[in-house]
Amino acid sequence: MSLLKPTLFISLVLSANVLAEQLQVSSPDGKLTVTISDEHDRTEYWVDYQQQRIILPSPLGLEFKQQGQFGDGFKITGKHTDKAKLTWTQPWGERKQITDNHNELAVELAEQDRGMFTVRFRVFNDGIGFRYEVPKQKGLDQVDVIDEDTEFVIPDSNKATAWWIPSRAFNRYEYVYNTTTLDKVGRSHTPFTFKLDSGVHMSIHEAALVDWAAMTLEPQRAGELKADLTPWSDGILVKTQTPFKSSWRTVQVSPDAKGLLNSDLILNLNEPNKLGDVSWVEPGKYVGIWWGMHIKENTWGSGPKHGATTSETKRYMDFAADNGFAGVLVEGWNIGWDGDWFNNGDVFSFTESYPDFDLPAVTAYGLKKNVRLIGHHETSGNVTNYDNQMADAYDLYEKNGVTMVKTGYVADAGDIKRIDENGLVRHEWHDGQFMVGEYLRSVKEAAKRHISINTHEPVKDTGLRRTYPNWISREGARGQEFNAWGTPPNPPEHTTILPYTRMLAGPMDFTPGIFDMSFNGLDGENRPRTTLTKQLALYVVLYSPIQMAADLPRNYLKHPDAFQFIKDVPTDWENSRAIAGEVGDYVVFARQQRDADDWFVGALTDENARTVDISLDFLEPGKRYEAQIYRDGDKADWLTNPYDYVIEKKSVTSGDKLSLKMAKSGGTAIRFKAL
Repeated sequence: MSLLKPTLFISLVLSANVLAEQLQVSSPDGKLTVTISDEHDRTEYWVDYQQQRIILPSPLGLEFKQQGQFGDGFKITGKHTDKAKLTWTQPWGERKQITDNHNELAVELAEQDRGMFTVRFRVFNDGIGFRYEVPKQKGLDQVDVIDEDTEFVIPDSNKATAWWIPSRAFNRYEYVYNTTTLDKVGRSHTPFTFKLDSGVHMSIHEAALVDWAAMTLEPQRAGELKADLTPWSDGILVKTQTPFKSSWRTVQVSPDAKGLLNSDLILNLNEPNKLGDVSWVEPGKYVGIWWGMHIKENTWGSGPKHGATTSETKRYMDFAADNGFAGVLVEGWNIGWDGDWFNNGDVFSFTESYPDFDLPAVTAYGLKKNVRLIGHHETSGNVTNYDNQMADAYDLYEKNGVTMVKTGYVADAGDIKRIDENGLVRHEWHDGQFMVGEYLRSVKEAAKRHISINTHEPVKDTGLRRTYPNWISREGARGQEFNAWGTPPNPPEHTTILPYTRMLAGPMDFTPGIFDMSFNGLDGENRPRTTLTKQLALYVVLYSPIQMAADLPRNYLKHPDAFQFIKDVPTDWENSRAIAGEVGDYVVFARQQRDADDWFVGALTDENARTVDISLDFLEPGKRYEAQIYRDGDKADWLTNPYDYVIEKKSVTSGDKLSLKMAKSGGTAIRFKAL
């Protein structure tokens, strides 16, 4: 891309004693301004939005084991400015065309006896990103990062509302969200979303996490959130050598909740596609031998209830072919699932199947029906065992026409098992630097064989799908399976929080589409706490380029009219727009099918019934559409009557409005078919 030098957006305040004390960079629309200062022997920044201070003066800097702290006492010695305004195309995504419009300021800081580093800021209309860049220099070659001094100091934290999940806790990212004032949060994962008392919505996260440790947030004094990098087993945070760059620290900013959902900041801070032609990466919908294990109808391990058999897989492939699904996920096909598989990572084979599963026969059968087998590799957190077999395992899949693999790293957080160079067992975090590299290595190895990766128990998404488009989706939050056995299962508000938190990071393989809410009885604790039409709305609201019809085939045959929406809804979009919502209350998304005229709307609510009026101004003016509406019936209630739904059709145009009436934990799904 061509970057042009800006002339007006940098202001420099000169001092008699140093080159500069303050530098400023503003967003292209002028509403968002970042100030960087070296005054008072402290490197710090602050952020203003529409004449309001939204981040108070906050420290910047890194601390090295051998070379000490870079930040305090450093002086601004130079600056470099750039700006960009360009449009780039996603091979798949929420929208086909993305605009990157930002102003950039790189601030050089130095201290005579310690060294120099750069903090690079990019300011967009929807937020900011900044990262540390340390060049090669005398006395600074191999380095161990032992602390990061970055803070985000938030004003009036006792009046700000935050939505957060704990970090460095046993269940990784799979927690129900807390809703508290910001001064009451604990150590948290990102994206970390909050609303100031003024109504401004913000979310702290990071972008382009490569060869670095994931950033969590550790509360200090009230309102002070400090970067807390996930360590190696020996306590070091990052092991690297100069020159190096950290991941981007990001803050998305919006005057309202729905504005956060329309931000492309995370993607724009990642590097362009490095894989070249990725036409082999195919979005789509799939079914799978999966839910039966979670509701204890089948088993992963061998035996009389084994799910992953040749005959059962062929039955699922027949169902997929009859209903337009592109793939069938099969879990439990390979040796290693018998016994305590959670702690059994040493014995998994990724090339040897159980006797009742014939991989070549199954894949050949599916290919005749234009249905691909979706591969599965569960590591149980033993990454060394997986590393040793990865090439052979991917080669086997490539040989048999498998183009997508779901990987799993089920293990308690902090219990990833690796064998070091001395043959000693080490235990690492899922989001430490070691695992950041392991996840990316699997993606790169898969790309060599034109295989896409859907990572479960992953490191959080930071937009690397732009750089490696075969990293097609991932988990990284409480998904549908918690409704089968979680105690408690996901509450009604869960999917009204996810879009404003986890989903800001990127796609999630949530596995929606459960039609049978009563496998444990309607009064059972473990069951989806939604109406049936809310399950339909999830396909539009919770974005992923791959979407599973997660229930058993027989349950879809009981509701063929509602199942039609799952068959119709695409997974790849020309454009997407959040049109209404409040965090934890409700959300409404409109998305246009890629390279087509049809639009789809998904709306869902929390435990409260509500009516939301929406304008259809996203539709193409002058064109008429048939609105195929799947909505809650008048007597619908997630607890007592989840199956009461109505399907109706209306002729509409862009000048019309619709009133979406949703039951408790209900939803509405609409297809706008161009006429």
